[in-house]
Amino acid sequence: MNNRAAKWGLAIVSMALTGTAGAAGITVYKQDDQYVKLGGRIQIQYHQVSPDGEEETDELFLRRFRPYVIGSLYKDWKGKLQWEMGKAKGVVVKEAYMQYTGFDSGKLYIGNMKTGFSREMMTSSKKQQLIERTFVGDHNYGVPEYQLGLRFDGFAADKQVGYILSFGSMSLDPDEKKLDFDTPVNKDEDWNEGWVAAGRVDYYPFGYFSMSQGDFGGGQKLAIGVGFFSWNNDDDNNTYTDTAGNHAGGSKVDVDSASGAEFSIAYRIGGFSADAQYNQISASTIDGAYSGGMFENGDTTLTQMSLEGGYMVVPSTLELVAGFESMDADGYKKAWTRNSVGVNWFLHKHDIKAQLTYRQGKNLYGKDGDDEDELFLQAQYVF
Repeated sequence: MNNRAAKWGLAIVSMALTGTAGAAGITVYKQDDQYVKLGGRIQIQYHQVSPDGEEETDELFLRRFRPYVIGSLYKDWKGKLQWEMGKAKGVVVKEAYMQYTGFDSGKLYIGNMKTGFSREMMTSSKKQQLIERTFVGDHNYGVPEYQLGLRFDGFAADKQVGYILSFGSMSLDPDEKKLDFDTPVNKDEDWNEGWVAAGRVDYYPFGYFSMSQGDFGGGQKLAIGVGFFSWNNDDDNNTYTDTAGNHAGGSKVDVDSASGAEFSIAYRIGGFSADAQYNQISASTIDGAYSGGMFENGDTTLTQMSLEGGYMVVPSTLELVAGFESMDADGYKKAWTRNSVGVNWFLHKHDIKAQLTYRQGKNLYGKDGDDEDELFLQAQYVF
């Protein structure tokens, strides 16, 4: 048996082992308003990459292992800590916040949590139809992820309207090929520091439903959303810019500001689901003359779109999925596109499932003719 066959075999065995009964989250203590709940997610992934004209590579690895603990000592207050022990280097903090729920139609977060921009980013990785997020939900390409600060989630009109407002500190990993946002809690020494404000409004004409892809029944659902964000460098950590404001060399480049807007639609009915999203994200480097990667003369505008759909050929058990996504930038010669097809096998909805996604990428990082095919196979267990 060759190495690739062994990895495929191990991945399939892993899927079989996840097929035991389970529930999302376990309450280990409860008395009046006091409780402690434990949970997490495990994702085992096989990833094969076949670039045009280059050697094929593959790996089997722990994509995510995210335990969490939620607890409360007082009415209307709770805290959550979730950390990553999978693909990330070392232990990385994900969610770490306190939450106040005493409002009539909303809740306040204080700590480390997602900003609220991008429906696909706000949809948990454990509830995605395709194994990896598309451009419109990828923090590597201009979509804010976790911030350290405040967020308020509210509802109006009998929950037909939902909204999120957030403000906090957010860092950016300077790189001409990416616009990679992340929380300052996990920052590296060269990350740009700054402040982000974000918000979104979602309209649910047939009633509220959670941000989860796929349709397990329950009637017609529709969500129409708009979002925005604005990030500004606070000039505390610009390691790739000299005192005169010029780029200091290399492919790392300090970013001065970024902003974005989103329009998204999600529809569900009779086992069919569709998600469409469009983002436009602009960014400027401190050196206004810098050109390289996605930047041209100190600026770039990322135009991103994604269309994903699926149908339960066996209700709540077997789903066929497909997707198309594209991203263009000022520094690209051609738009970067991806076509995906796949199948999802649900043993206990999103709690226990196996997924397969095949993705064809064209013009990677905007380079004409730079193509690659990817195969993803993933087993998931949520407890």
